[in-house]
Amino acid sequence: MNLMRGKLDGKGKRIGIVVSEFNEFITKRLLASTVETLMRAGVTQKNVTTVWVPGSLEVPFFCKKVASQVSKKPDVVIAIACVLRGDTFHYECVAHELTRGISQAALETGIPVATAVITADSLDQAIDRAGLKAGNKGRQAALAALEIADLNRRLMASSKR
Repeated sequence: MNLMRGKLDGKGKRIGIVVSEFNEFITKRLLASTVETLMRAGVTQKNVTTVWVPGSLEVPFFCKKVASQVSKKPDVVIAIACVLRGDTFHYECVAHELTRGISQAALETGIPVATAVITADSLDQAIDRAGLKAGNKGRQAALAALEIADLNRRLMASSKR
């Protein structure tokens, strides 16, 4: 049996990050934790491209754009957003389209996308998931990004042999 696991080594890895400005109080925390985790793993600042977009529904489109860059194609993209439940059905629509679009961007480009997407019933829940009680989803996404970037790179190399 051949078992493969991704390594948490950021050396030489190029990372694209797409961040929603909506609920910026939360997304800024997620971004800070994401970048700090990447730097600790050996990713250099010059290898990180961060793109801020107005809202959550713009995140998938720009994940695809960042992943499709010809000159500086990233090894992985990280999507950061926060969707809070309101009084209407809008929350379900946005959360569904956001996650579906992120998956579609990864499948269409062949570049993996890790997610630091918080969908929460309240601001308190979102704050907890952005670093207080429930860990920080930005850190978790950065670690997942490093693993899936490594796995993707190794699987692509082995398929060329």
